[in-house]
Amino acid sequence: MSASFLRAARQPSPARRPASVRPSSTLSVLALSLLALSAQAQETPNKLGLVQVTATRTKLDLSQVLADVTVLTRADIERQGFGNLVDLLGRQSCVELVRNGNPGTNTSLFLRGANTQHTLLLVDGVRMDTQSGSGGAAWEAIPLAQIERVEIVRGAASSVYGSDAVAGVIQVFTRKGKRTPTLEIGAGVGSLGLAKGDLSLSGAAGNLDYALSLAQEVADGFNIRKVGNDPVYTPDIDGWRTHSVNARLGYQLDAGQRLELVNTYSSLDSDYDASAKPKTGLRDRNVHDTHASRALWSAQWSADWQTEASIGNSRERYETLSNTASTYLTETQVRQYTLGSTMKLAGGQLNAVLERREDKLVNSGLVPATDGQAKRHQNAVAASYLYNSANIDAQLHLRHDQDSAFGGINTGTVAAGWRFLPGLRAWASAGTAFRAPTLYQSFSEYGPKPGVAALSPERGRNTELGLNWSQGDSELGLTLYNNRIRDLISWDSSFAANCVSTYGGCYGNLAKVRLHGLSLQGETMLAGLRVQGSLDFQNPRDQGTDKLLGRRAKKHGSLRLEKTLNQWSGGLQIQAHGSRFDDNANTKPLGGYSLVNLDLSYRVNPQVRLQANLDNAFNKDYETAKGYSQAPRTVFIGVRFTPTL
Repeated sequence: MSASFLRAARQPSPARRPASVRPSSTLSVLALSLLALSAQAQETPNKLGLVQVTATRTKLDLSQVLADVTVLTRADIERQGFGNLVDLLGRQSCVELVRNGNPGTNTSLFLRGANTQHTLLLVDGVRMDTQSGSGGAAWEAIPLAQIERVEIVRGAASSVYGSDAVAGVIQVFTRKGKRTPTLEIGAGVGSLGLAKGDLSLSGAAGNLDYALSLAQEVADGFNIRKVGNDPVYTPDIDGWRTHSVNARLGYQLDAGQRLELVNTYSSLDSDYDASAKPKTGLRDRNVHDTHASRALWSAQWSADWQTEASIGNSRERYETLSNTASTYLTETQVRQYTLGSTMKLAGGQLNAVLERREDKLVNSGLVPATDGQAKRHQNAVAASYLYNSANIDAQLHLRHDQDSAFGGINTGTVAAGWRFLPGLRAWASAGTAFRAPTLYQSFSEYGPKPGVAALSPERGRNTELGLNWSQGDSELGLTLYNNRIRDLISWDSSFAANCVSTYGGCYGNLAKVRLHGLSLQGETMLAGLRVQGSLDFQNPRDQGTDKLLGRRAKKHGSLRLEKTLNQWSGGLQIQAHGSRFDDNANTKPLGGYSLVNLDLSYRVNPQVRLQANLDNAFNKDYETAKGYSQAPRTVFIGVRFTPTL
């Protein structure tokens, strides 16, 4: 039997259209479920408070954060069987993902309907940004195995973080060490030829603590192009391979001072289809290497004053290959120097930050005068005041960034919350944000030529109103938001006279969009089940054309049911997305879809836990980008082993 026949026989059938739940009816069920949560509070015990650091860059109790936030723990991460970071994020409120096929292909993340480059990604405080094309983080290149915790902050945050945080911030915290020597081993196999494993070792010796983790994942994959789009197209298997390393070393100089080094590296090698008519035997691949490192010195000078100094560095290398021949290569480096201070005052605290960011891009598409390299820097100063009392929370954030390319820009956020009844809090915020043009947009042949004014930064104005209710272990949150972004950098033929290339267009400040919507989230205990759900209504529109932004649904939501019984723990999650358009002109419709995912775990003993996952249980055939298949039904079986040392 020939290898080509085997490869073709393993393709998911393009005709698989099971009789699954319609997205519209699923969204209705989600809405009813969320409305029912408030009636169940008396059944649940008190909930332990969580601490969140991303919203203000300092530790803050979740009940005092004046933003729409979500915290995902290691238990949430280990529960997932298929995919990477974006698959985990795609199940959260206000998040949509678009992927050109398998987990290793180009991926976009839309937070509250904003473009993927409008959400800042941090890894242990290190900024991740590709700086090529439209920029933004390479979401597909972040593996799950190294992650300890994820914090999601929705809403403009440039007054805290500067450029890029127009729609929000997502921060990933990698695995940390424990004082007691601990070894953890995980392994599993699944559908599509999936096999993965990870190992972590942590501990301490005197004032020194350490953590080391390794992970690898390989999969044969599936055919990512829709066969029906082109009768000449030759189906093939598009797999992926990834490995990652994370190392953390800390030293306690004395009771109040600590040094820490963190280094994270991941490499992704993924197959994709560069053409709808590939030649037989031609293998198209993208290879993506991501590296983030940080050196930190923290000092607690007194009970009321502490400082932090850090140097962070991220590097991205992205290359496409046809068989072994390189067809495209781009490299980005972002380096950041930060000095921060926190001082507790009567009723609150004062934060101050000095920061310098240096960007570098190596790309063959840059104009010859740059010798294939482009550089830029930003210097910033920021201050925040956080006030807290029994019933009132208030925050003021101010920041000034001075960019070497376009000059200075000021941003600010003001927010306040009021606990007007037991368990009820109303809050409101208003803030400004910006995103600097990428180095590619500024210095490639499609950017402004000499003598033409430089591109202006994209600017956003965001307002939010929130209402949160909590009683015992039950919570319900409602957020209304309105985010207007102007001077969006777009490719347009009207700018052709301003650029070096004669291709027919180039980058310029043109578009304006309005992103407004309502988000509802809740969780409670119901008939012995833990119930969590979210429902989002949004209207992301181009104000120039009054069209919906492409690949974004006006309605989407999720519902999770979870039960623990002795050593068993299981969950069912439903995701539903309404219809969308594949393009900004709204001429290519994409149908809505709903997915059902199941997970089950069994604790054999304190050292061994078994896990099983069934994702896309009804084998739904759906698209997030026109012409690209998403993963069919997948099964994963795994084990986690923590031996006694």
